[in-house]
Amino acid sequence: MGTKLQGKNAVVTGGGRGIGREIALALAAEGAKVVVNGVTKKPEEGHQLPPAEETAADITKAGGTAIANFENAGDFAAAERLIKACVDTFGKIDILVNSQGVLRDRMLHNMSEQEWDEVINVHLKGTFNTCRHALPYMRKQNWGRIINPSSAAWLGAAPGQANYSAAKGAINSLSRVIALENGRMGITCNCLVPMAATRMTLNDAVKENFRRQYEEGKITKQVLEDRLNMPGPEFIAPIVAYLCTDAAANINGLSFRAAGGTVGIYSEPALVKTIHKDHRKGEKWTIDELEELVPKFLLLNYVNPAPPAPPAQEKK
Repeated sequence: MGTKLQGKNAVVTGGGRGIGREIALALAAEGAKVVVNGVTKKPEEGHQLPPAEETAADITKAGGTAIANFENAGDFAAAERLIKACVDTFGKIDILVNSQGVLRDRMLHNMSEQEWDEVINVHLKGTFNTCRHALPYMRKQNWGRIINPSSAAWLGAAPGQANYSAAKGAINSLSRVIALENGRMGITCNCLVPMAATRMTLNDAVKENFRRQYEEGKITKQVLEDRLNMPGPEFIAPIVAYLCTDAAANINGLSFRAAGGTVGIYSEPALVKTIHKDHRKGEKWTIDELEELVPKFLLLNYVNPAPPAPPAQEKK
């Protein structure tokens, strides 16, 4: 057992399986006491315990301290009970990792309101709920670490995942605001953009979707192979544990990439090109001017990622 998180208490949502489980195990291995949260209350086939309870038992077996919790983070009142469970059991909350997840993949023009709402509720509202209830405790003690897993879908290159992309993009924005609002109180909030093979990210339906995207020319063969051969979630946990330590006290509001042996950081969004008129003199762009100058100055070297299909050939 390590000691880098000795004396710290953590809540990990989605901690029963996949990335959340590996994060819970890693935090506990460095001495943190962990509330392992998951909504599945029944053992899965071939298992004797519900996922969250199994992770907690594995932590205890390895010499750590953990309890299972089955509150639904997507519910505001339930999320409050989840955070309070950590405070009541261990005395305080220091670390929050929002690893809960669900997918309802469908092209936007076919997506139901329920499929939209379910993904937004689990990912975005669940993240808001837990952060909202954890922050007052963290601010009072002048110390806290929040890690909000995002996704490369945040960048929008995820056909069939408009709901998931919207949620993850919003989580990146939300995390930046949390970082700015709370940094002076000794609280950091960073995003994690993982790539790992789990039952959610690499099930049969997901694999078929990747193959379809390749056949339709939306992703390259190399991207297809990378996605079908994702490394396991155990490679994701070290960067999360590091960001929760005192050594990372000055790292705030950033988005980290973790995939296999790769750890990286995303660039900050920035305005890169502009064209100007003096609005103070009443000058306003004409459409003709924009038609000429936007491609020439703002869109130089730009390539449309989804150009319109050429018109169908008329049959003679």
